[in-house]
Amino acid sequence: MTHAHAALTTVRTEVAKVVVGQDAAVSALLVALISGGHVLLEGVPGVAKTLLVRSLAGALDLDFKRVQFTPDLMPGDLTGSMVIEGSGHELTFREGPVFTNLLLADEINRTPPKTQSALLEAMEEGQVSADGVTRPLPVPFLVAATQNPVEYEGTYPLPEAQLDRFLLKVTLPVPPRDQEIEIVTRHAGGFDPHDLAATGLQAVANTADLLAAREEVRQVRVSPDVAGYIVDIARATRSAPSIELGVSPRAATALLRTSRAWAWLTGRDFVTPDDVKALASATLLHRLRLRSDAELDGADLGSVFATALASAEVPR
Repeated sequence: MTHAHAALTTVRTEVAKVVVGQDAAVSALLVALISGGHVLLEGVPGVAKTLLVRSLAGALDLDFKRVQFTPDLMPGDLTGSMVIEGSGHELTFREGPVFTNLLLADEINRTPPKTQSALLEAMEEGQVSADGVTRPLPVPFLVAATQNPVEYEGTYPLPEAQLDRFLLKVTLPVPPRDQEIEIVTRHAGGFDPHDLAATGLQAVANTADLLAAREEVRQVRVSPDVAGYIVDIARATRSAPSIELGVSPRAATALLRTSRAWAWLTGRDFVTPDDVKALASATLLHRLRLRSDAELDGADLGSVFATALASAEVPR
């Protein structure tokens, strides 16, 4: 076990000091950080989406910023803008909140498409252009965008092309009864979600560990059979009768990246079909769209995808 692997494995334990449950979301955020991607977090208000990302930033000693997306948020409010400073009336660039390591884009579907696009461009390019000058964003740079379920009023659903920019989508469920009792008990004992230091949360890894992890993940072997399995899963979504929009080749490469990172996190230097299966839903499901007639018939996207996944032959 390398130093980077030991450090990043400890991060999960550290985050658990603050956040009860939600292990899948913690793992997904780690996979995305190691893979250099971004995460879409979905869940009703109050399931610790914000607390989770803040805790992760603390455990990884990363800079963290949060932006509350609103209907009147402008692109410049995110990326930064040119401002006049001092008596010399010189134009200088004032950095926006995207200049950070971990950006929590809270309720991204409450802001109009123009502002959503500005964020997604920064995510894709890893840089911001203003006044003819291109400014690189810090490394690592991860956007954890939260969205309320689309049934909530006043939302602008993200189009499929923009959803495709997110490496993973994780749904944070309402915790089961025993975990909810633990949450209430912690609060009864004086737990303050705004005071992470009081919880004993410590930085157990840093940027150097993350960059070392990325280098190690590139060495994780992918056999031709496993690569073929990834492609077969992607092709199965395109031929499923209930799915209007199957996944693109970019989605197949995304599944390769997440499977590699997961294999590394679990302590292996090669990818197995089980790694691919474990990450398939979180990596691909948000990129799919059901046919309207299938929706009217009450089809469930998760079940349709599970059928497509099962139809791909698993390498022996």
